[in-house]
This record gives sequence, C-alpha cells and structure tokens, in this order.
Amino acid sequence: MIIIGGGPAGLSAGLYASRSKLDTLLIEKAGLGGQILNAEMVENYPGFPQGISGSELGALIAQQATKYGLPTEFAEVQGIEIQGDEKIVTTSEGQYRAKAVIIAAGSEYSKLGVPGEEEFLGKGISYCAMCDGAFFRDQVIAVVGGGNVALNDALFLTRFATKVIVIHRRDQLRATKILQDRAFANPKIEFLWDTVVESITGDKLVREIRLRNVKTGNGSSLVVSGVFVAVGLRPNTGYLKGLITLDEGGFISVNGQMEAGVPGVYAAGDIRAGSIRQVVSAAGDGATAAIAAEKFISSV
Repeated sequence: MIIIGGGPAGLSAGLYASRSKLDTLLIEKAGLGGQILNAEMVENYPGFPQGISGSELGALIAQQATKYGLPTEFAEVQGIEIQGDEKIVTTSEGQYRAKAVIIAAGSEYSKLGVPGEEEFLGKGISYCAMCDGAFFRDQVIAVVGGGNVALNDALFLTRFATKVIVIHRRDQLRATKILQDRAFANPKIEFLWDTVVESITGDKLVREIRLRNVKTGNGSSLVVSGVFVAVGLRPNTGYLKGLITLDEGGFISVNGQMEAGVPGVYAAGDIRAGSIRQVVSAAGDGATAAIAAEKFISSV
C-alpha cells in the first residue's frame, strides 16, 4: 500500500496499515502533521480536555503512526498510473508500485497574498473558523470572502465575537440565498462591499487591516483582533486529472468506503469531496480507507 500525504488522514491510514503488518509506504512532500501544524490550539480533538497545540498534536499522531514501523519517503508525487493490478506512483525521488493507493494529500487554503498574512498566521490570521473562533471571544474580527464558506464562518463566529465584518471584493455575494438571508439578518454581521485587503499589520498580534475600494481606489483601515480568510481551497489533485473523478472544485469524489472510483484507489481527509476539514474526521477517513484497502489487497 502507498499512502500519499502525511497529515492526520494519511498518518491514521498508515497507523492502521502498519499495525496490520501490510507492506506500506507513506509519501509526504514536506513534514509530517499536515495543516494542523498551523493551529495554535486545538480544543475539539477527543482525549485532550485542556486542548493541545497543533504542532504537538501533529507530532503525537506522527509518533503513533510510525511506532509500528511505518516507513516514510519525503518526495513530491507527480503522477499515478494504473497497470493491471498495480498502481505506479511517480515522485520526485523515483517510482513506487503498490496494489492500493490512499490519496490523503489534503488541500491548501487559498491565500490573500498580502503583506502580513504569513507573519501573523496563528497570531490573528486563521483559515479555519471552527478551529480558532473561540479564541476571539468578545472581540471585533473580519472575514474575507463572499462564498458559502465565508458566510458560514461569519455566522459561526458571531457566537464569540462582538462584531464580524465581512469584506468582499464585489457588490454581491456568491453564497446561497439562505446563507445570505441569515447573514443579513444577523445584527452582529456587517459588510464591506467592493473592498480588498491590502495589508495586515500589528505588533505581536493582528491589530489592523488596510483596505482599498476597488471601484473608487480609496484606501481605509479597520481595527480588528482577527482575520479569517475564506477565499477558497485548492486540493492537491492536479496530477490526478483523467485518472479519477474530481468534482468542480478539484476534490476527489468517494463513496462511504473512501473508494475513488478506480479499484484499489482511495481518498481520505480534506482532499475528498464533502470533507468537513476537521482533524477528527480526517483520522476517521484514513482508518476507513486503510481497512477498505486491506480488504481489497487481500482479494487481488
């Protein structure tokens, strides 16, 4: 079995596979742990009632996954081919063959690409309202975006913040009508239309964002304690086009067993269509995929 991706989904798949004594290889292009490494504190993962830092949780998951001998190769996956019962995975470090492949390479949050965004990541900048919203209780925060994710985030964040300001580069939202109605009706949500973020500033934490109106060109600033960026996700599936079914966003379509429509190919975690993008669900996806893949391997 080959597992692509070393986040919670891939590591959980690796844990199940290596404990079952399967000949398994996990391929990761950067470092083990995945997106969770960017979370300052995780308070909704079972077993840690006091919360745990994302970097510590990622390290513990990796430690447990490799405890049973899971080997890892640090390389970038460039393509997958099907030859009979074998899957050939081509990477920057060479080719590998397996009977089953679990794709758990995750997705990347689309970024604003403005000064201060990288500097204040985890210090007021977040890409996950459900993960970090509770840290902004009784504060004024901004959400950047105008789609379903942005409005869902804004509505969720009103549970904690005194005010949520939605910043959108257009004068109309892309979100579904029902979400728009809920957001417009919420007294804690305000909107800044035709506006883009130019930069994010602060000291040790975010303090201010600088804005520009795209129609008038006028600049302005906004004092906030946090900025939630919700301008989209980019799944790491570019090399899979033509091999398996992807939805319109490029995410992998799967069934309940995480099967991706090609015998012996599975997807787990943020990279699959319909994922709720939480560590706990990613771990469950990885376990489901590994168990299904083991059954498949035994049958061929």
